[in-house]
Amino acid sequence: MWYIHRQEGVIPAPDSEPVIKERQVQAMHAIIETGGKQYKVTEGDVLYIEKLNAEAGEAVTFDKVLAVIDGDKATFGAPTVAGASVAANVVKNGKGKKILVFKYKPKKNYRRRQGHRQPYTKVEITAVKA
Repeated sequence: MWYIHRQEGVIPAPDSEPVIKERQVQAMHAIIETGGKQYKVTEGDVLYIEKLNAEAGEAVTFDKVLAVIDGDKATFGAPTVAGASVAANVVKNGKGKKILVFKYKPKKNYRRRQGHRQPYTKVEITAVKA
């Protein structure tokens, strides 16, 4: 613990005071899998995920729910939670920033430059159903 030395004596520094946050009731969380990745989501979250075959404005449902956390109660699937799903709306489809892929072999005059923009889908979670 850090201390501030003053003439009155030694007092603890303000940033080293213990911070106790009261536990608040949280919304239902779910861990979903899409595009080979796992995401912890709750209602109202906005995610950038791997591209889906859905147009902007469409509703999508994620059925591969690995876990559901509702306050103190947690349900884990083996491998998925039966009957659980997450509903979402597609906000937009797009491409990420361009990255350059540069290959070369030293002393052989071999150089290749290629650009890549990863496609993504932006979704907003509307409901977590368990």
